[in-house]
Amino acid sequence: MNTRDLGLLYDYNYWANGLVLGAATTVTPEQWAAPGPVSHGSLRGALVHTLGAEWLWRLRCQEGVSPPALLAEADFPTVAALAARWSAEEAAMRGFLQGLTDADLTRPVNYRTTRGAPHSDPLWPLLVHVVNHGTQFRAEAALLLTAYGRSPGDLDLIRFLRQPA
Repeated sequence: MNTRDLGLLYDYNYWANGLVLGAATTVTPEQWAAPGPVSHGSLRGALVHTLGAEWLWRLRCQEGVSPPALLAEADFPTVAALAARWSAEEAAMRGFLQGLTDADLTRPVNYRTTRGAPHSDPLWPLLVHVVNHGTQFRAEAALLLTAYGRSPGDLDLIRFLRQPA
């Protein structure tokens, strides 16, 4: 792994997030919080979980801080509230990534899980995990959006790569 390739993965990640968030802005407040067949209970739950994971892993990797919990769903009553926080988190993550060298990617990151278990892993797999994790939960959000008639469209990496420059 190198920083250029990692940057490409994060460009894709935030492009795909934008498609999902854009579609989410068209749902009703009831649909935003309605229970659904996803692992975090609702469209809001899936997206807050995705943002929370990005935030948590950035803090672990950048600041050496291991938050004891993810972000609270109740803190995001609207899509606009979530989008504003995600915009700030994206800026923070991009700033962190821009400061990395290829050599940094192999350094160990020591952290604790939200249950307190200690772990140590190289930086690059943790950062790739954030993108991979986001893919799973964006897919869950896209499932609900599609059911609401608000599909975000094709979220594939290849579609991103084929976008005009």
